[in-house]
Amino acid sequence: MPKPQDFTQYESARILGARALQIAMNAPLLIKIKEEDLEKIKYDAIKIAEIELNSGILPISISKPFPERKEEKLKRAKEIKVDEKKKEEIEIKEEKEIAEEGEIMALANPDDEQEESEDDENGDED
Repeated sequence: MPKPQDFTQYESARILGARALQIAMNAPLLIKIKEEDLEKIKYDAIKIAEIELNSGILPISISKPFPERKEEKLKRAKEIKVDEKKKEEIEIKEEKEIAEEGEIMALANPDDEQEESEDDENGDED
């Protein structure tokens, strides 16, 4: 049986919750606990499940599937060597495309902004 420290906190919580639900639905206890000990823990199903988990007698297991192994060799990416002249040509071409497609934006004029804000204050809208 796996020990409680072999589980992650999420797995332990899942196991405890499942076992506590079973105990709450009158499943038989897997460990003998004295009546006075049960009274101390107030017959709490989670506490009983925790005692069972810590004792290592719970027949609940966790399946942790691993990804499939591939036996193929990794392929290296091919480097394409481009001379400096060709790089410059490509950069110039891309810059032209960007300039043609790009939107020409005018600089904001502070006077225009003030006029718009005054119109908004007077309730004038375009």
